[in-house]
Amino acid sequence: MFEQFGNLVAFGLLRLSAESAAGAAVQFFVMDVAKIFVLLVIVIYLMGLLRALLSPEKVREFVRGRPDWQARSFAVTLGAVTPFCSCSSVPLFIGFVEAGIPLGVTFSFLIASPMINEVAAVILVGILGWKLAALYVGAGLLVAWFGGIVMQTFKPERWVEEYVWKIQMGQADLPEPDRSFAGRHRYAVAEIREIVGRIW
Repeated sequence: MFEQFGNLVAFGLLRLSAESAAGAAVQFFVMDVAKIFVLLVIVIYLMGLLRALLSPEKVREFVRGRPDWQARSFAVTLGAVTPFCSCSSVPLFIGFVEAGIPLGVTFSFLIASPMINEVAAVILVGILGWKLAALYVGAGLLVAWFGGIVMQTFKPERWVEEYVWKIQMGQADLPEPDRSFAGRHRYAVAEIREIVGRIW
């Protein structure tokens, strides 16, 4: 499909020769741009649906009370697939502290969240192939996993201010986000417009 679209633009609309370097270059460029665009739309839409469903509070409750290795695995995985904006990092950190989750696990989540980006992974698949994209994701997961372990060896709890341990995360009086499929669809479409608009 994408190859046919590239042929249509390069050889049909622009009337370039299929034997020329310019024709081959334009055909390849159009084909790859179309492929990356479609992949981006699909992945951003699916991630948007997931982000609209999950919240930092749900992540915290999901990780709470699990064994260290299991909590770290969940934290890294959730950090990879549900990157939250920077404005939620501090509340999420405080929520993890309040829940008694080890700071090493918290750091694993916070490292994975910005490091593994699904948009970058899609672009890598389109440009360099799935093997390098898998290497990028795998390296990010490993760095987040072992980064949290390294942070844990420093016993970072001793550097946390005393008042942080005493914070009780109350229920903020905020409007409940629309968790219906229509609401999540609107959020996902808005994500597509914002991210694709920034790229193009």
